Amino acid sequence: MPRRGENIRKRKDGRWEGRYYVRETETDKKISHSVYAKTYTEVKEKLAKAKLSMEVTVREQSVDMELDFCMMAEEWLEVIKHSKKHATYVKYYSIYKKHIRKKLEHLSFAQLNGSILTSIFQEKEKPMLSDSIQKSISCVLNQIFSYASLHYHVRAPYYAYQKQKKQNENVKAFNQSEQMKLIQYLYEEMDIYKLGIIICISTGLRLGEICALKWNDIDLQSGLLYVNTTVQRIAMKGKDTRTILLEGEPKSIFSKREIPLSDEITKLLFSYYNKKETYVLNRNKPMEPRTYQNKFQKYLQLAGIQKKNFHSLRHTFATNCISSGTDIKSLSEILGHSDVKITLNRYVHPTVETKRHHMNSLSVIYGQYLGQQ
Repeated sequence: MPRRGENIRKRKDGRWEGRYYVRETETDKKISHSVYAKTYTEVKEKLAKAKLSMEVTVREQSVDMELDFCMMAEEWLEVIKHSKKHATYVKYYSIYKKHIRKKLEHLSFAQLNGSILTSIFQEKEKPMLSDSIQKSISCVLNQIFSYASLHYHVRAPYYAYQKQKKQNENVKAFNQSEQMKLIQYLYEEMDIYKLGIIICISTGLRLGEICALKWNDIDLQSGLLYVNTTVQRIAMKGKDTRTILLEGEPKSIFSKREIPLSDEITKLLFSYYNKKETYVLNRNKPMEPRTYQNKFQKYLQLAGIQKKNFHSLRHTFATNCISSGTDIKSLSEILGHSDVKITLNRYVHPTVETKRHHMNSLSVIYGQYLGQQ
């Protein structure tokens, strides 16, 4: 039989009812809740589980109220520091320090939700940050929230960055006239630095990948190039002006790849090969990306070509491959992409000549129909 204080009773319909109370945080009122069962023992078990669930919820809400966002973010960064590549840690730390910390100082998880985060990080009256920086902010925020949810069982929000529509976001590839001028200039009084540019426009290598390229990464007998490392300049933690040149693995597992070389590129590499040197561009140490970027801009100026980003070489390579009939899967693997959609949406820029060729192909088909008539 039920004992006094258990809040269990037998109803007229024969069922057993157990009652418990939940205090609302906003109104501080007690709200009655009930569980039902056919037997006293069963309803007692249900009531105990309901009370336990309520206590856990209250504890989690209490943690939500007390858990400081910045404290949790810095704890997460320590985990990243020992579990991810150093370059990844430095990037996340920089994003947190420059764009997140001051905006969310002294805020707890209970004070954060999706709409508040959107108002903080996407205020329209302020000049918008670049799309790339906004995506990085979103990535860091949601990783911090996931960490807090997993390790502290808090109900963390989710920040969904709404991409702003912009014009001319894509890196422009070189047109045919610019390519002709550039190739002609590079082949005049060829040196190893000019050869590096030719390699990039012929293989789609990134700036950091060509700067870190070693002779051991090239099989001249088989005509194969292996992308194993990249180099980038990153900021030192705690220093606003100090940076270091860091050599490490490429940006993803897909970026470590094998690229077949044309006979022409293999022949050029043979002529510059020196077994006493480690790196292709800079003898016994990686090439400084900023230095090589500046060289590239100088080459463009001397060739009479409008200024373009170094990454335009990669876009030009991809566009030329598609125009010459390369299948998209092969191109995606050569570029080191995880998905062919990235290759199509970001790196392929059909030229006017390519479009005209397709239109003329249709004319040929229609002409055949006319001939049949």
